[in-house]
Amino acid sequence: MAHEIDYTLHGDDMQIVEIELDPGEAVRAEAGAMLYMDGDIKMDTGTGGGFMKGLKRRIAGESFFITSFANDGRGLAKVAFSAPYPGKVIPLDLSAHGGEFLCQKDTFLCAAKGIEIEVAFTKKIGAGLFGGEGFILQRLTGDGLAFAHAGGTIIERDLTPGETLRVDTGCLVAFDTSVDYDIEFQGGFKNALFGGEGLFLAKLRGPGKVFLQSLPFSRLADRIVAASRTFSNRGEQRGGGGAMGAIGGLAAGGLLGGILGEDN
Repeated sequence: MAHEIDYTLHGDDMQIVEIELDPGEAVRAEAGAMLYMDGDIKMDTGTGGGFMKGLKRRIAGESFFITSFANDGRGLAKVAFSAPYPGKVIPLDLSAHGGEFLCQKDTFLCAAKGIEIEVAFTKKIGAGLFGGEGFILQRLTGDGLAFAHAGGTIIERDLTPGETLRVDTGCLVAFDTSVDYDIEFQGGFKNALFGGEGLFLAKLRGPGKVFLQSLPFSRLADRIVAASRTFSNRGEQRGGGGAMGAIGGLAAGGLLGGILGEDN
């Protein structure tokens, strides 16, 4: 049985989850996710059940170690968790989803003690080879609350039996185990080369709940890298080579200013 915990979400675009623990209650979190905790909270880091438990989490994209935060006092105590990049927190009541839910790698944030993070392999080779996240998904199992994190705005869809939804592979966050998950090739030469959405899309068929994110971290990182290359190229063109070119440009400007000043 998972511990019954109460929580509050704070913020909008950079949400945190604050969890209130009764005496003896505990919550487990990805290593490094803790933001703050009351004085009665006791922190304990370990594998969470032996070497194989830690190895399974590592394969699923999480840290080998997991940290437990237990209320060791006599009154209520709070502990809060935040994600490593801007986005929103998704509460998942596993008891309302048959005791399990599937997530993409790196989305787990924290969960009530008693929730397990396991490895789930995609059943179809196409989803494994071209799904953007490989063969491996995270399977959260238990009967309590778990919290996932995603970037940008969260879109929640309830697919009816047979209803199909095609999604950019990076925008898929989590879904019910009843949802059929596969990858399909985008038809058409122009779509594949110039559509800007990649060669493959995730194909989801209901019934079941699906969570999507508007800004995957991979997309944000790609834009940052592209922008940094643009600035770097501009610096090299103007100053003759990145930081050294910029330093050289400043030095040259100072020298020119000194010469002009002497002439005046």
